[in-house]
Amino acid sequence: MFNIGRNALFAALLVGVAGPAFAADMPEPIIEVEQPSYGGWYLRGHIGMSNQRIKRLESPLFDIPFEHGWYDDGSFGSAPTFGLGVGYQFNDFLRGDITAEYRGAADFTAQDWLRATAPGDPVTTNNYRGRKSEWLFLANAYADVGTFYGITPYVGAGIGASRNTISSFTDTNPQTGGGAYAADKSRWDLAWALHAGLGIKATERMTIDLGYSFVNLGDGQTGELKNVDPSFPFPPANDGIRFKDITSHDFKLGVRYSLN
Repeated sequence: MFNIGRNALFAALLVGVAGPAFAADMPEPIIEVEQPSYGGWYLRGHIGMSNQRIKRLESPLFDIPFEHGWYDDGSFGSAPTFGLGVGYQFNDFLRGDITAEYRGAADFTAQDWLRATAPGDPVTTNNYRGRKSEWLFLANAYADVGTFYGITPYVGAGIGASRNTISSFTDTNPQTGGGAYAADKSRWDLAWALHAGLGIKATERMTIDLGYSFVNLGDGQTGELKNVDPSFPFPPANDGIRFKDITSHDFKLGVRYSLN
């Protein structure tokens, strides 16, 4: 009986000493905490090309009574665009950003025809040339409509302001050899945009953005129009020529980089 009790006591002491040491050697359990999918600042940048139009050219000078029309009511060449911005991803489906974009100078051409009201008067033409550029600032909101194999389609809209500059504007009449010119002029106007595109996940932080935007830039304005021959002045303090309702179809390649 004594031997059995002594052995049992010895075994109990071994368990009491080895137990804490064994527990100390056991690895601590790893607890994974799921990260929220919302809340994240990002930087963005893009380059692109503009494809611009105007509704019409307007000027009180066109109201002088004579027959008047347009062979070409105004067209622009393509021009590059460069943009930077900062944004915030609110959740998997909603984000917003603020962007600043420089829109390079696009060449402008137009041609009208005119004839005095007397029968038999010849038709003459005016060839208009100039350049247009902008600084565009927008606050944008986007809806990401779902991710499929790392590709996320989106739609969005933006509103802001555009500083439209008309430069190097000239008006030449090849039949008479006459001509006119206007000083460079810039004006601010309300701007808005509609967006659509695809976000392609390149790395954990970087997304390639293939985008399209329809942009309304408001109006542009030349400086006061002056005749090359000062002996035939225009009416004093004329407002020049207005570029009414400038719009553009823009195609962009960009990058968004998450700071989280």
